[in-house]
This record gives sequence, C-alpha cells and structure tokens, in this order.
Amino acid sequence: MALKAVCVLIGTGLASGTVHFEQESVSAPVKLTGQISGLAAGDHGFHVHVFGDNTNGCVSAGPHFNPNNKTHAGPTDADRHVGDLGNVRAGEDGIAHINITDHMLTLNGLQSIIGRTMVIHEKADDLGKGGNEESLKTGNAGARLACGVIGIAG
Repeated sequence: MALKAVCVLIGTGLASGTVHFEQESVSAPVKLTGQISGLAAGDHGFHVHVFGDNTNGCVSAGPHFNPNNKTHAGPTDADRHVGDLGNVRAGEDGIAHINITDHMLTLNGLQSIIGRTMVIHEKADDLGKGGNEESLKTGNAGARLACGVIGIAG
C-alpha cells in the first residue's frame, strides 16, 4: 500500500503552494508533485528541514534534514543531506511545477520526513559547489520564502 503525505507551504510574502508525496513501498523512491506560486522567475532551493516547527516562521525549522552527518550537495550526489532536493524552477508566471523522484527520502521508519518542514528558498541552491563554508551547509540558497510541515495525507 502506498504511503502518502502532503505539505502546504505558506510564506510571509506571496510565495505559497502545495506539495504531495507518494511512496509505493518501503524501499521505493518518494515522488513529489505540486506547485509553488508567488516566486521570482528562476531557480529556488528546495529542501526538507529538520524540525516540524514553524512557531517563529520558517526559521524555526532548523537546518536541512541531515541524519547521516553529510555535507550539503545536490540531489544526484551520493553524499548529501537527506533533505537536499536541489532547485525548482519558477517560470515568468512565478509558478514552479514540482515533479521530483528522490531515492533518499522516505515516508516511513527512523528517517521519515513526515513531521519535518519543507522550505522553498529565495535563491538558487549552488548544490555545495559554491566554494565556501556556507555552500557546504545551505547551498547559499538565501532566505526562506515559504514553508510547511509535512503531514500524513488521507
């Protein structure tokens, strides 16, 4: 039976959206679909953060979800934070359409992303290749535009 989750992203500005997660079986990859609107055209960092806490806005979500203590990298890199999903691209209309399949995310077990926060960032994620210390932590993706807690979908 497929596991399903959902995240409603809300920002302090115009950015908002919904992301759906589906995992066909315990060992299958997680498929993310949805859209985020109210973005500037171009790439925006897209990450799962540690805490499902938005009490002080998106900053309460803490750092990227990184249970294996790796450095920040891109979604196709073997050594990366579990929460590193790279970038989503918004068109001139300000909408980013999400269609990602990720083999490191899971909706079950000790490293489940359910109950954690999804964040869309102001700038493009440099995928850990920015040549500075911040790149290896955050990808220099800038401010957190919108976020939401990932919950079990009905």
